[in-house]
Amino acid sequence: MRRFEDKVVLITGAASGIGRATALRMAEEGASLICADLQAEAAQETAKLAEERGGRAISRTCDVSRPDEVNATVGEALEHYGKLDSLCNIAGFLRMDNFHELALEDWNRVLLINLTGTMLMCQAALPHLLATGGNIVNASSTSALAGLPWGTAYAASKGGVLAFTRALAIEYGRQGVRANAVCPGSIKTPMTGGLAMPEGVDLTLIHRAMPLDIPRGPETVAGVIAMLASEDGAHINGEYIRVDGGTLS
Repeated sequence: MRRFEDKVVLITGAASGIGRATALRMAEEGASLICADLQAEAAQETAKLAEERGGRAISRTCDVSRPDEVNATVGEALEHYGKLDSLCNIAGFLRMDNFHELALEDWNRVLLINLTGTMLMCQAALPHLLATGGNIVNASSTSALAGLPWGTAYAASKGGVLAFTRALAIEYGRQGVRANAVCPGSIKTPMTGGLAMPEGVDLTLIHRAMPLDIPRGPETVAGVIAMLASEDGAHINGEYIRVDGGTLS
């Protein structure tokens, strides 16, 4: 299956986790990739692995919260490949805090990366996606759909991503650009693996959010993102898909 033959895809958060898994999945299907991440060496490694899987790939160091770096990343994609067919906003940041102790600077940082970073990437990419009839896939979360204790900033940011995605879908749908979201949950990634919890938390509130079977790897989300970004998702717009093992069912 080569759904991304002659397609150019920009993936943020490509250094690890869902971002890397998405890059590798699309590379296997013939994509030309821009692997963007703040972690330069890890993004380069993703690009190397993508080429080994049969795709074309370049890496780009990018802080999605900085407009200059976002614009430079999109510009490099156009300079290198000449077009842009899909934008996958996977970059994200998660921290856990007792809400009454959450510092404003930490709240702002989470929203800046997760929500404003997604907005900046979409704004920079949209003129080029309009030219190709392309699409956007944003990473939201099950925390946008159900309560995440100690994750108030993260939940607020991902809820914003989901609402923002729907608004884009309506505004640009008749102009040929689709926008959808994935809502992962119970996915094993580096971001969740080393997560520090506040002292004295009631872990039973976390255990209630376990999947019906087992937590799974980021490749399970990558497959859904690839579907939404491909022609298989041509009639899907303004939608979200949960990839959570039935957690919220």
